[in-house]
Amino acid sequence: MALYLITGVAGFIGSNLAHELVRRGERVRGFDNFETGKRENLAGLASKIEFRELDLLDPQGMAEFCRGVDYVLHQAAIPSVPRSVEDPVSSHNANITGTLNVLMAAREAKVKRVVYAASSSAYGDTPSLPKHEAMLPNPISPYAVQKLAGELYLNSFYRVYGLETVSLRYFNIFGPHQDPTSQYSGVLAKFITQMLAGKPCTIFGDGEQSRDFTYVENAVNANLLACKAPTEKVSGRVFNVATATRFSLNETFRILAKIIGYTGQPKYSPPRGGDVKHSLADVASAKEAMGYEPTVSFEEGLVRTVEWYKQALVPAESTSR
Repeated sequence: MALYLITGVAGFIGSNLAHELVRRGERVRGFDNFETGKRENLAGLASKIEFRELDLLDPQGMAEFCRGVDYVLHQAAIPSVPRSVEDPVSSHNANITGTLNVLMAAREAKVKRVVYAASSSAYGDTPSLPKHEAMLPNPISPYAVQKLAGELYLNSFYRVYGLETVSLRYFNIFGPHQDPTSQYSGVLAKFITQMLAGKPCTIFGDGEQSRDFTYVENAVNANLLACKAPTEKVSGRVFNVATATRFSLNETFRILAKIIGYTGQPKYSPPRGGDVKHSLADVASAKEAMGYEPTVSFEEGLVRTVEWYKQALVPAESTSR
């Protein structure tokens, strides 16, 4: 039985990975510093995983915790374009120096493979759609630069040291365990909880910007496929993780309103700096190399996510009043 180490295990995607690996009967180790992760995301996992409160910027702690690990799923980051614009230094430290520390620890521990949460923001605002991995990166925000630098570090560690690495460029992941109250949260988490509470929703820009929204189960499956895919097909490479479909924020608002029964209208505010206008992925490379297929559609993911928030958040709000 393999041992998986999840960095940022109390975060949105990290906790979904932990729950799925435990469900599959795998051995799981994880750490988080709780800067953006939530302790409640680990509910039900305390006796099932080995957890340590640890920071990416603690190289000695990282080295100790990597010993004996087979696969590292590196999800920890400060995942915010606005934060990187306002404070590029702290996000640089977490997203670049932290990733280097993970790679150093993994190399020392001789892990089999490191799978990295990269970002579609690396493509920037180039007009060509869909985005494919052979395109020249064109990052706009400091966050996008940082995530791209992480990809380059992973590729370098494979080519120079022989450490097997895979980078997965996530396209707008959403689903259960995403914190809607955080400034780092995606638009869907905010829309859903605001609609459920009967509050107004804000769209930055004209709402015609579009995204390849990807339900979190698809990202979890991609990570686990990337761990076991043939070395010659995936090591040192970058792959898109998405659904190969896109919806504008205006369309998304209307779909969610119908699911929830929300009758309000969106409020429009000026566009945010560093945001990309459109994103749409080509996932052919991930399909060919590791058998990735998006198994949950956008609409089905929205239905599942709305149900999760109804159960997880609405009762908590009512009991706190």
